[in-house]
Amino acid sequence: MTVKNNLLFGFGCMRLPVLDKADPSTFDFNAIETLFDSFLDRGFTYFDTAYTYHSYQCEKAVAKALVTRHSRDSFELATKLPLRDFKDRDDLERVFAEQLNHCGVDYFDYYLLHNMGHNVYAECVKHDAFHFVKQKKEEGKIRNAGMSFHDTPELLDKILADYADCLDFIQLQINYVDMDSPNVQGAACLAIAAKYGKPVCVMEPCKGGTLIHLPEKALALLKKELPGQTPASLALRFAASQKGVFKVLSGMNTLEQLEENCSFFKDFKPLSEKELAIIDEIKSIINENTAIPCTACEYCTHGCPKNIAIPKYFAAYNSIMRTTGNFSSQQVYYNNTALAGFGKAGECVGCGQCEEACPQHLPIRKYLENVAERFESGKSSIFPTRKA
Repeated sequence: MTVKNNLLFGFGCMRLPVLDKADPSTFDFNAIETLFDSFLDRGFTYFDTAYTYHSYQCEKAVAKALVTRHSRDSFELATKLPLRDFKDRDDLERVFAEQLNHCGVDYFDYYLLHNMGHNVYAECVKHDAFHFVKQKKEEGKIRNAGMSFHDTPELLDKILADYADCLDFIQLQINYVDMDSPNVQGAACLAIAAKYGKPVCVMEPCKGGTLIHLPEKALALLKKELPGQTPASLALRFAASQKGVFKVLSGMNTLEQLEENCSFFKDFKPLSEKELAIIDEIKSIINENTAIPCTACEYCTHGCPKNIAIPKYFAAYNSIMRTTGNFSSQQVYYNNTALAGFGKAGECVGCGQCEEACPQHLPIRKYLENVAERFESGKSSIFPTRKA
């Protein structure tokens, strides 16, 4: 695999700044361009997007904010083939051509099979998606081919045993909470990648913000034991300290976030033994305080027949379960989200498409029952009748 430079940090574009939080396609281009320019000015070059991000509009936004404003050799662009959206081999060609057009480029520096798992693997084998990306690399339209993976180490081992020659790298969810979690098994997947000599690009190093917004007990421990350190520093440096990692992605919405995160990688220092010990303590506190380990990727919402705001409701549920009193502003937040036109948790019809799409393999339908019981059974949970 050819890596343009040895800088460990990449800009994740799954959660770009928007003008209207209810519409992910209302990009705040002034903010995005400022962030992209500042990232490049600091010597970093890697930008990661995907066909499906921001309601299928992210690639076009990246083209406008990055590709049309900077020389092609000044940045590295990664995007992903949507494995849930293609029908056959011809469709792979169609989508790929669309992506080149959306992004305004002749080639991708990194191109990934997106969200690989048991739910899409058989179709990928049937339509030979692995050799499709290899072919595009041979044609010069991809510099490095890979896949983002959200499933068991056993499946990863099987895929690499059969298709290692098609893939240059693997993108894995690596963070200090998920290294040994039963649904992600980050450490085991990292070991499989190493077994086949595949460099790893890290996604969700902060677990959708969970490792930034620490419980009060964990934050107090951090301030006491590691003064001057921040939650972001520990999370990002943990990911980058793992053997075999060549890039760590992070989505940033403000200049303050960007400046802080870039500072960790301009003069990167692996974690010390003391820092690792403190992380173990923080991890235990987080596990005690997180009811639903959702990363808010929103894959589950695509195609939901009731338009249920699943990640938003899970975030409200996690927050309210950490409170000790009877009232929480999260109830108001939940009510307002539902009144804005989203389906309530209790309206779930149990179709299961959300669970098939979930990279974390969460029992979403069961969690929605818990959310509905908590938020929809009290006096403050009053909704008008929604039209079908």
